Amino acid sequence: MRRAGLALLVLLCGATLVLGYADKARCTGPTYDAAGRTTPSYEVRRYRDVCYSDIQHLWLGRDINLHVFPYVSGGIDQRGDLTGGAVEYPVLTGLLMWAGAWFADNDGQYLLFSALLLAPFGLLTGFLLGKLARWRALLWALGPPLVLYAFHNWDLPAVACTVAAFFFALRKDRPLVAAALLGLGFAVKFYPAIFVLPLALFVLRRRGALDAARVVLVAAVVALLVNLPFVLAGPDGWAASITFQLTRPVDITANSIWFWWFRPLSDPSNAAFQSVVGVLSPVLVLLSFAVALWIGWRRKGDYPLLQVSAAMLCGLLLLYKVDSPQYTLWLLPFLVLLPVRWGWLVGYFVLDIVLGLGLFRWYYAIENRLPDDIYHSVAAQAVVAGVWGRAALLTSLFVVFLKPSTTERTSAAVL
Repeated sequence: MRRAGLALLVLLCGATLVLGYADKARCTGPTYDAAGRTTPSYEVRRYRDVCYSDIQHLWLGRDINLHVFPYVSGGIDQRGDLTGGAVEYPVLTGLLMWAGAWFADNDGQYLLFSALLLAPFGLLTGFLLGKLARWRALLWALGPPLVLYAFHNWDLPAVACTVAAFFFALRKDRPLVAAALLGLGFAVKFYPAIFVLPLALFVLRRRGALDAARVVLVAAVVALLVNLPFVLAGPDGWAASITFQLTRPVDITANSIWFWWFRPLSDPSNAAFQSVVGVLSPVLVLLSFAVALWIGWRRKGDYPLLQVSAAMLCGLLLLYKVDSPQYTLWLLPFLVLLPVRWGWLVGYFVLDIVLGLGLFRWYYAIENRLPDDIYHSVAAQAVVAGVWGRAALLTSLFVVFLKPSTTERTSAAVL
């Protein structure tokens, strides 16, 4: 793509990010209470108006409003509640959460300053996708997920690290830089780490075992160096983020097939069910990883790095006990980079919108004691259709990504 085209792509991406911020900003102000929480009626508006974001919501409850530096003095209590500045995310996300609050006095300002911190990562992702996939990158720049979820949580930096890693591995032939970026991405959100092994196999087939081992080592060292200061300064606060994720129950906020498939057994109070799923879910995720890696290894020629990584991500999103709406941003770059037919893209976008809108309206119905069952609530019907529709699509895409035709038709602009 020529410079003018890239500039236009980034400009369009910027316009979409502005729309994304405006969508979430509907939940802020116009006034604020003594703690900086939006008034009036924030608790009602966030779900009724479908403008909820974790960024605004977590202004309170993680000591962000008190400008407490994360992890150092924090921990997790016996009830599973985070205390003293501990947050449920890896360390670089914790730093972003803290930095966004530096000049903020209320949740509206916090959303704005956090959006300003995150937006460059969204623009960088659009730029790199344009370099890799040309005009197909418009799926990222103009896609509905960017409007709905760019500022829902702190996912954009992790997505940028992942896309940059593939850029350096496939276009620049610098796998060690790619490995370092994946290690950095792990310190933002955990999921980029799953791409280290397919990257190592990609390098193994091209360069040999020694260089493949270097890939794994570099990714591990970068992740260790980023985390080590926090481990030393506040081991309890650092470990709390991992403990929180491991012990998080399957409930209505998990939004996964585990909650919907096993209702009413999946009630959070059912300790036996929660314990079983806590083991079964990661085992099945790892099994899906093994299947994808094995199928990729059977392909002749270059190891299909993108295809295997995309299939592994589908396995994670489908089988892990938590599937938050903004995880769509994780998958979207693969839909850009791989030659997936337009029908799959349209279907995924439609189901994602149905789920995203239905989910928060369903929460609104539950909190306000309105009809919330699938027989009397359109929102509940939308959630069920979205969850199971996405599950079917993720299962199908796992197969589609690994088909030989997908490997053969991958754009020459990418490889």
